[in-house]
Amino acid sequence: MSSMYRRDDEARAADCEQASFCRRRQRCSTLPAVVNFRCLPRCSYVLLWIALSAAVILYNKWVLAFSGFPYPVALTMWHMFFCAALAWAIIRLGYVEPVNMNMDTYLRTIVPIGGLYAGTLWLGNAAYLYLSVSFIQMLKATMPVAVFTVGCLFGTEHYTASRLLNMVVITVGVAIASFGEINFVVIGVILQMASVATESTRLTLVQILLQRRGIKLNPITTLYLIAPACFAFLCIPFFFLELPKMMNDPSLKVDPLIMITNAGAAFGLNMAVFLLIGKTSALTMNIAGVVKDWILILLSYLMYKAPVTALNLEGYGLSFLAVCWYNYQKLRSMQVSKPPASGAQEKGGRDEESTRLLAGAGAGGSSSEVPGGSHPLSPRRSSSGSKLNKP
Repeated sequence: MSSMYRRDDEARAADCEQASFCRRRQRCSTLPAVVNFRCLPRCSYVLLWIALSAAVILYNKWVLAFSGFPYPVALTMWHMFFCAALAWAIIRLGYVEPVNMNMDTYLRTIVPIGGLYAGTLWLGNAAYLYLSVSFIQMLKATMPVAVFTVGCLFGTEHYTASRLLNMVVITVGVAIASFGEINFVVIGVILQMASVATESTRLTLVQILLQRRGIKLNPITTLYLIAPACFAFLCIPFFFLELPKMMNDPSLKVDPLIMITNAGAAFGLNMAVFLLIGKTSALTMNIAGVVKDWILILLSYLMYKAPVTALNLEGYGLSFLAVCWYNYQKLRSMQVSKPPASGAQEKGGRDEESTRLLAGAGAGGSSSEVPGGSHPLSPRRSSSGSKLNKP
């Protein structure tokens, strides 16, 4: 009898040990799954956006300054044509639902934003002919200052003494960085600051003309609507300024492979921005923007031998800290003013918050860096959805 009880005890102990082993194995097997299916996709979206954004900026710099094609308007027009053609094909094939918009709404909302976007891209690309990528990134740190100024004029931003002081610190930092710039070219600085001015006005009009009307677009419909308007506006400086020079330029080089890959990278960046907005938080996107700016400064120094002085870094560092504080305060105000929500409403609110911060408050970020590859309308996720995964 005792031997039978002993065998039962041994069997129960073996069962307990096996169950414990199975639980440990299950925990070990589920940990990589959590990492793979929750953390890694979000990290991949961030890395993809940083890589494509840096690649497009550096690629544009190389095409305009070193490849024998110093024509920023023509390059931007090509990007608009390429992206519009792809968007038109995707919509016509039924992978994305078209947007029903009458001509009056198009002329009142899309055309003004398209004109400003054309100016942003043209002026921002033209600055690459005169300034280094690293210095342009430093000048882009003035974007929150421009957005705040234009927003106060249009009534979309609220003036406070603390915000004004924040903007002064950003401006002083950029001024210090400019004073330390070795290759300071006045025309290049004027072009870049004009690009910042048009971009800040565009962002404000997006809020007034689109977001207040509840117009929601995804990246494909955004390009489908705005790229033709942007292309039409760019035709004016192209025919009067660049076309005569191109016709009489014996050293002009047009490599089809370079042009297609350059425009393809811009279109891919547009998709990466959409993924980043939908899958990550506003804080993650701001951190990613900061990392991208510092990476671009380093790559510009390594690839194009662009000199970066200690005064450059000190001035930009001051602006960088001030912009980070501005982003933190803006994010806090958004979270405080946002009512509690759950489910789809919480996800939609996160998308809207992320889009607004990515569009206007990044540490030196600007849509001018992405010809055809950023959200020209700063769209939120369409409520009607899309069919990109159509078999």
